[in-house]
Amino acid sequence: MNQQAESNKSPEGSGGGNFTNPICSLCGDRGIILQGDSAIPCSCMEKKKIENSFKYARLSRELLNCRFEKFSLEYYKDPDAHTEDYSNAQKALKAAKEFVKNVQKNPHEVGLLLTGTVGSGKTYLAASIANVLIENQQKLLFLIVPDLLDELRATFNKNSENTEYDLLDIARTVPILILDDLGAHNYTEWSRNRIYSILNYRMNEQLPTIITTNLDFNEIEHYLGERTCSRLLQMCRIFRLSAGQDIRMQKYLKREGLK
Repeated sequence: MNQQAESNKSPEGSGGGNFTNPICSLCGDRGIILQGDSAIPCSCMEKKKIENSFKYARLSRELLNCRFEKFSLEYYKDPDAHTEDYSNAQKALKAAKEFVKNVQKNPHEVGLLLTGTVGSGKTYLAASIANVLIENQQKLLFLIVPDLLDELRATFNKNSENTEYDLLDIARTVPILILDDLGAHNYTEWSRNRIYSILNYRMNEQLPTIITTNLDFNEIEHYLGERTCSRLLQMCRIFRLSAGQDIRMQKYLKREGLK
């Protein structure tokens, strides 16, 4: 391998699995863009700063493979499933594609709340949105809610490189935020307030947010409170995904030749 080819190899990513990061198409990972006699910081530097602030911010190797064209509606055709499962999945897929298209023109596009049972494709659809936007140089943050809360708690350690305010500020202000797995966790008053703080700021500033949850609205209100529920209604379009059988189980049975 020649020296130039060697220098163009991407560094290994940290967090979310050991995968090779794609080279920035704008600056070739140099961090600057030449404009005449001037050099300006590339937008990828801010994205790296956002990602590096959170240990688990990057998409895992599995989620990097999520694409709209691989989102199979066949999983929602189980003959024992409710007939609306297929049409609901169609609507959610259409809404996800529309979000990707619209948010690149309108930075204040209304977000999405994807609800549904475990293994119904919510995370897959959210990751598909993230992958398209990342490929189009959009700044976003993909966070799993339990990991987010763990990282906020970790800032209490005096050796932490970040402060709680730093992380909250990034989550509040990043142009597009995806919060995965807003589930029935062991929420405390502290954690409920942090989630509310993020969502309330983003609602007021009309910053697009995508949320996945296996909770219905009554359960969200029970775990996170009425004021958080109210903000979700204002800042998101709601779509429900459900399948007659956990999609992961369907894939397992197919892989093992049992279906």
